[in-house]
Amino acid sequence: MPRVIDNPDQFIVLGENIHATRVVKRGGVRGHVFDDGSEAIKYRLNGERKYVHVPEHFTRTQPYEQGMLKHFMIAIWKGLNGDADESAEGKAYVQYEVNRQIKAGARYLDLNVDESSYRLPEQKESMEWLIKFVESVSTVPPSVDSSNPEIIEVGLEAYGGTQGRPMLNSIALERPDTIDLALKHDARAVVMAANEVGMPADASERVENVGRILEVALTKGMAKDDIFVDPLMFPIAVDSNYGNHVFEAIGRIRADFGNEIHIAGGMSNVSFGIPKRAIVNDAFLHLAIEAGADAGIVDPITTSAERAMNIDLESKPIKLAMDLLLGNDEYAMNYIGAYRAGELD
Repeated sequence: MPRVIDNPDQFIVLGENIHATRVVKRGGVRGHVFDDGSEAIKYRLNGERKYVHVPEHFTRTQPYEQGMLKHFMIAIWKGLNGDADESAEGKAYVQYEVNRQIKAGARYLDLNVDESSYRLPEQKESMEWLIKFVESVSTVPPSVDSSNPEIIEVGLEAYGGTQGRPMLNSIALERPDTIDLALKHDARAVVMAANEVGMPADASERVENVGRILEVALTKGMAKDDIFVDPLMFPIAVDSNYGNHVFEAIGRIRADFGNEIHIAGGMSNVSFGIPKRAIVNDAFLHLAIEAGADAGIVDPITTSAERAMNIDLESKPIKLAMDLLLGNDEYAMNYIGAYRAGELD
């Protein structure tokens, strides 16, 4: 089925970057080590260097020991639990990213705190704080994202509705009760193509799973325009068929449910483990839009629908990425070979 959007402005972006999972490398481009050995996340705001200092107890966490800083986990903790100065530091960093995402075109801000703690009460507290703080500084509504419906419910209840209807991320066959949450809170929703026990193996399983959960959602009264199907993108480096599974599923879901429904997904997942990820992401987004996608859970700072819809299809890097995504480059041998030869610059 041909694409359903004609220009990049029609592509709906769920900005995905404000997640407690996100990491930066200690001592890397975004990490900073002071003379006394303490560390911070660094960023620039209006040309001025700013820091989010790493609290001492975070230096005893596994990500830190592995050389990583979970920067939004740290910022959220400081905003919620720190003293006045620490709280201001955490809030400033979250607001910085809110502004960046919106400026880059995000229509929703996907907020996830699942890894802020392994304790459910603390996760709920973090979600409530984050939703309320982001609402106070944002101009677009939140996408309340969690694998736990209890955390989603806390987020939806915390949102005051200032920026319009929220998004729920996500509904799935393993948690159909989230349909009722979406209806209760007048939320739009991401609907995953997973089944009750795991991830889909191919396009047909995706289409079957989506059909089953949408039958329930539509019967209960959800509008098609409020549904954003996530066909589930997996790393192409793992299996060269993964791209075709998604493109086929997008086309079939679009054919089955028409143009009112939205088709989204975590578009950048496909390039995990591949060098020069932006090239693969652009090519994938181009192909997904051509297949019928009209939305994406992406970082709009690094992933652009405008760029993807206008890529040079004759350029060697894009041709190589297309071959990879369409299953014509097993184990990414040609793509990686070109990278090593400096042919992707």
